[in-house]
This record gives sequence, C-alpha cells and structure tokens, in this order.
Amino acid sequence: MKSILNREVKIGLLVIIAIAILVFGINFLKGINLFKAANYYYVVYDNVEGLAVSAPVNVNGFKVGLVREIKYDYNHPGHVVVEFSVDKAMRLHKGSEAVLVSDILGTTVMDLKLGQGDICKVGDTITGSINAGLMAKVSDNLMPAVGAILPKVDTLLAGLNALVTDPALTASLKRLDNISTELEATMRSLHGVVNTLQPISRDIKSITGNVDSISGNLAVASESLRNAPIDSIMQNIEETIANVNRLTESLNNPDSSIGRFTNDPALYDNLNAAAASLDSLLIDVKRNPKRYISIKLL
Repeated sequence: MKSILNREVKIGLLVIIAIAILVFGINFLKGINLFKAANYYYVVYDNVEGLAVSAPVNVNGFKVGLVREIKYDYNHPGHVVVEFSVDKAMRLHKGSEAVLVSDILGTTVMDLKLGQGDICKVGDTITGSINAGLMAKVSDNLMPAVGAILPKVDTLLAGLNALVTDPALTASLKRLDNISTELEATMRSLHGVVNTLQPISRDIKSITGNVDSISGNLAVASESLRNAPIDSIMQNIEETIANVNRLTESLNNPDSSIGRFTNDPALYDNLNAAAASLDSLLIDVKRNPKRYISIKLL
C-alpha cells in the first residue's frame, strides 16, 4: 500500500511540474517573465488593429513592459480593453497616455506618453489614443494625389502608345540606323587616312630636320660672308674690270701694237701666206728628204 501511495505521489508531482513548465514556457514565449514583478494597468481603445498580446510597451523607444491581454468590452459595445504590464519600478502618473503606433509593416506597439500628475494606482485605467502611423499618413495624403495623377498617366500612356506605333517613328529609326552605318564607314575611312598620313608625317619630320640643317649651314655661310673682306674683294674686281676695259680698248685701237696686230689685213694675209709656204715646204721635205738632208757614210 505504501508503495502504491509513493508511486501516485511521484506521478502527481511530475504532472504538477509538467504543468508548471508548460505555463512558464507559454509565458516565456509570450515574453512574460513570471519571476519578475510588474504593475498592471488598463487602457480602452475604439480600434486595436495590428495590436497583439505580448506586443511591446515602450517609453521613448525603450521597452518597459508588454501587452498582457486584449478583450472586448461587451458591457460597452465598440470598446476594447487592453491590459498591459510595466516594470515594478515604473510608475505612471496621472495624465499619462498609451498611444498605439503602427509601423510600415503593419505591426502595432504601445507607446507611453508620461504625465506629470499624481502617481496612478496599480490597476487604474489610463487614457488611450491611436496614432495613424506612416502607412495611414501615406494613404491619407498620397492616395488622393495618386488618384489625381492616374488620369494624366493614362493620357500620357495613350500618347506614348500612339507615338510608338507611328510609322514616321519607324522610318526615323531606320534613317538613324542608316546614318549610324554611314558614320561607321566614315570612321573606318578616316582611320585608313590616318594610317596613310603617318608615313607622310615621318617624312615631314625628316624634311624638317634637313631644313634645320640647311638653315644652320646658311647661317654659317652668312656669318662667313659677313666676316669676309668685301671691300678689298670689290676693289680687286673693279681693278680687274678696269684692266679688261683697257685691254679691250687696246684691241679696238688700230694705233696700238695689239690693235695693229688684230686690225691690219696685210699682216693677216702675210701670216696666212707664210703658213701656206711652211706647209708646202714640209710636204716637199716629206717627199724629197734627200734634197734637204745629206747623210754621208764613212
């Protein structure tokens, strides 16, 4: 009997421990710490869309508690009662406000705006309000503007469609394609011309070098001419010209010795006759050498 009782006690203890672990695990998953003291308050809203149990309760962006329970107030239709807890050291004052704030993803958190009055008692109901959040502001402010723009966008799309289907646009695109092809051919031709001009450019550089060398030689020659005794050379040239002029005058003057020699016809005839006689003599000497040359043999 005692053995059976001990077994039933053990089973009961195991069941109690399992239930305790289950309750602790559920609350732990909800973010509720059963071993941490907390104060409980209530707030009433008309709409709690997006708010869930275990949603964080923040003060200035810092988490100080969480939502414990959300229930509908059947005694006051249209109202929803939210129970939340905050840290034991957190004290709410009269005039505090619990604001529901929704983020861009639709998740709602409770943001406490602390008042400056007397300290609220645990379990008091504080004022609640709803902040529409970013998405609601976008919906309220942006959607009317988008609705006004949509007809204009539709008109713009219709005009764009008409422009795209216009045959003139197709023809213009074809012309642009032809122009692009011609420009490509022109660039290839220009590239060929540039390749042809490169040897010419090298020749021009060589010619430029030769011109520089010639310019240097001309500069040296100019320097030599500048340093040459031009005055004495000109004087010698003038004297030479004067001597040539005097010789010419002597040749043309029949009274001078040279003039008589060049201008006397008789002298010319005599010289001519002497030359002819000498020639006849030489011919006769060749024909009859014994007449003129006597060779005696001893």
